[in-house]
Amino acid sequence: MYKTLLILISCFSFTICSCQDPETSQGDTGIQEEIMMEDEEMDSVIADKESQAVITAVQVSGSENNYTFNVTIKSPDTGCKQYADWWEVFDEEGKLLYRRILGHSHVDEQPFTRSGGPVAISENQVVYVRAHMNPIGYGSFVYYGSIKDGFKEETIGTSVASDLETTAPLPTDCAF
Repeated sequence: MYKTLLILISCFSFTICSCQDPETSQGDTGIQEEIMMEDEEMDSVIADKESQAVITAVQVSGSENNYTFNVTIKSPDTGCKQYADWWEVFDEEGKLLYRRILGHSHVDEQPFTRSGGPVAISENQVVYVRAHMNPIGYGSFVYYGSIKDGFKEETIGTSVASDLETTAPLPTDCAF
């Protein structure tokens, strides 16, 4: 049996996509995608929460175009060979807006919170906040929302905006 998970970036972008004339469409400019998963695959994604770097809270302070994000992460760090090496903010088009590099593992500090900014967004701009785990990559659990309406946990495909994995800035080393 298949479950269809339709990841909608927002009702607005869904409306635009669904109303486009196929003959004049310029292609998909956003990160919307439809993902088909078997029940067992979905269970596996949820079970993998323990093996991923997972955002557990997002708090934001500051003012328009100058926000500081305080991001709490829980990750199965074992040292420099496996650790949460960054968290990032990206927009609905998949553009990297900010990345906070984590210079060391947090084996004995779980969960941990790290701040970063400034993030140049408006209070109404919808963004994603997600963590990256070295060497595993992105997980499926992110926070999604805006400054004005707040952020909530969402599940997305690990391939969403996966090109950001090679976009600078990137970690250069792990201290411990």
